[in-house]
Amino acid sequence: MARRVSRPTDLRAVDGRVPGRRGLATRARLLDQTKDLLATTSYRDLKVVDIARAAGTSPATFYQYFPDAEAALLALADELVGEGRERLTRPVRTASWSGRGAYDSCEVIAGTFLDFWDDHRSLLAVIDLAATEGDQRFREIRIRLLNSFTDALRDVAEDQRSSGRLPADLDPTATASVLVAMLAQVSGHRYGIERYGTTTGEIRRAMARLLYSGVTGRKPPG
Repeated sequence: MARRVSRPTDLRAVDGRVPGRRGLATRARLLDQTKDLLATTSYRDLKVVDIARAAGTSPATFYQYFPDAEAALLALADELVGEGRERLTRPVRTASWSGRGAYDSCEVIAGTFLDFWDDHRSLLAVIDLAATEGDQRFREIRIRLLNSFTDALRDVAEDQRSSGRLPADLDPTATASVLVAMLAQVSGHRYGIERYGTTTGEIRRAMARLLYSGVTGRKPPG
């Protein structure tokens, strides 16, 4: 998977130096291997020596960029915020929220959430677990990851309320927050839900219908 190459001014090594092109490539390789190892290793069992070996370098080189394995996880999580803001929010901001187009937009949004969680399942599971356990750093990352999407959905709910489609006493922020929590939770537990005998398509459809009703105040199309 292609990684965004940050500008040298964005990043510094542990000793404060700005890495050059080769240094940035090494750092990116270490992060890629950290992410790959998460698919088979509990984040609590993630070891610097294993990351360095997978990246074809040494623990000493790893420590030039990160003080420990957890710092690499935080760097990965921080990168994910930028991708999530763009990828999750764009379908809301560019959507049509009138007529049949509104429901089609909800299908796209639901599918985008499922795909995003599937692409980053291991890392998102770490963020959720660490945040639930009270780690403020991961909690802040999770908030930042979903804030832009929540704001975008809140704006849609406000427009719908102003047009009289949603009840005047329905708070747009609360509405958006509840819907975002639903989308994230279902996306994170998709495979567990499918074990009950449903399919990804039906899960996406259920998410889209709930999102549509919650935002527009109308019954989903048949």
